Amino acid sequence: MSQSTATRAPAPAGARQTDHRWWILAFVGIAQLMVVLDATIVNIALPTAQADLDFSDGARQWVITAYSLAFGSLLLLGGRIADLFGRKITFLVGLVGFAVASAIGGAAPSLELLVAARALQGLFGALLAPAALSLLTTTFTAPKDRAKAFGVFGAIAGAGGAIGLLLGGLLTEYLTWRWTLYVNVAFAVVAFIGAFALLKHDGRNRDAALDVPGTVLVSAGLFGVVYGFANAESHSWTSVQTWGFLAAGAALLAVFTWWQTRAKHPLLPLRVLADRNRGASFVSVLLIGAAMFGVFLFLTYYMQIIMGFTPVRTGLAFLPMVGAMMTGTILATNVLVPRVGPKPVVPAGMAIGALGLLWMTTLGVDSSYATHVLPQLIVTGLGMGLIMATAMNLAVSGVAHHDAGVASAGVNTMQQVGGSIGTALLTTIASSASADYLASHPDGTQAVIAQASVESYSATYAWTAAIFAVGIVATVLLYKRGVPRHDESAAPAVHM
Repeated sequence: MSQSTATRAPAPAGARQTDHRWWILAFVGIAQLMVVLDATIVNIALPTAQADLDFSDGARQWVITAYSLAFGSLLLLGGRIADLFGRKITFLVGLVGFAVASAIGGAAPSLELLVAARALQGLFGALLAPAALSLLTTTFTAPKDRAKAFGVFGAIAGAGGAIGLLLGGLLTEYLTWRWTLYVNVAFAVVAFIGAFALLKHDGRNRDAALDVPGTVLVSAGLFGVVYGFANAESHSWTSVQTWGFLAAGAALLAVFTWWQTRAKHPLLPLRVLADRNRGASFVSVLLIGAAMFGVFLFLTYYMQIIMGFTPVRTGLAFLPMVGAMMTGTILATNVLVPRVGPKPVVPAGMAIGALGLLWMTTLGVDSSYATHVLPQLIVTGLGMGLIMATAMNLAVSGVAHHDAGVASAGVNTMQQVGGSIGTALLTTIASSASADYLASHPDGTQAVIAQASVESYSATYAWTAAIFAVGIVATVLLYKRGVPRHDESAAPAVHM
């Protein structure tokens, strides 16, 4: 059977796209894995890095916060830049920048340079992640293949945290903590070579425009809030350097909200938040982000400093929690929400999470993993899974096609910002609890110092339970009753 030349002429380009698209998924997936695991890989290495660079307990938060704050506050802008300058070039620039920032962080001789490098990682990650999502959307145009591609991509995003915990432990224990940053260079090189060779050059979107005032307002506002919480650790809550930054940050965020109603090309169109379920989901993701970052950070220190776990053993110790989160995710997505809707599921997840965190306050200097840590991890992980799966899905469900990108970036922004605020607030609480205990036990023996650390961790668990309690009230009030209707025509979205 023959075909005319005219009929066959366009085939090679389309064939090349078809032949290479799954390879494109692989390389884009590697980049996504790099960005996602960086949220946890450094956690396991942090106690070792702190001992090596000799920085304080209060300062260690910035190694985590610098990344999540820069990443979260610039994600929406990163999506706009991908539209403005082209997805391929934005993706490649993000890869190169992330690799360079990781190399600087790995070689950092001081806390200051390490924090600066982590902020740079977050900045370039904010370019990389939205461009990766856009590239998948344009590469996989058939609905069936797109669903498969986004399923794989979502699995990578979901597994990234667990991989980061394990890889962080292995690299820290068998090489040095610096390799938790150096390893990104290898990921970036592989992804860059593949993306440069296979991705087609795409033109800029002439309709795209940057909301520069909105970007400045939201970034400065978020920094003010996070920095204010962080300053409470060294300046007290009554200091102007604490409440002043908090007030300024809140005022800037209020102005940002007003500006989004006036801007011609708003960074976050407020219509995205108009739906009650979506607004409730954004609040849920913010709270769960604060809780999750805090749990990982302080339990890592508890296991390594108090229980004497190696970095590898610490990473393995978190896996049951990750497994419980996956169980909660599957249960919520496939069984509960389709039958009863989000209103009972998310508050229940908040309540289970609060129970697990309150249970963690019983951990002591002599607690064992199997009987005193593992049950709490499983309970907390189950609650988090119920919340995350439901909130992440409803945050983008039914959104208009042209708002799908900003909704996806918005929900991921809430998670990262929640992590930044939670880390800063809980670090301040931990430092205050430790100082109070040491002040009341001035003999300063090793046993007293160890107990002071345990007291500080317990205080963070109790306050994290309080965050979940706020979540119970908020989600009961905000979520609508009944099973939400799913819009089959909505664009898929993946969460970082």
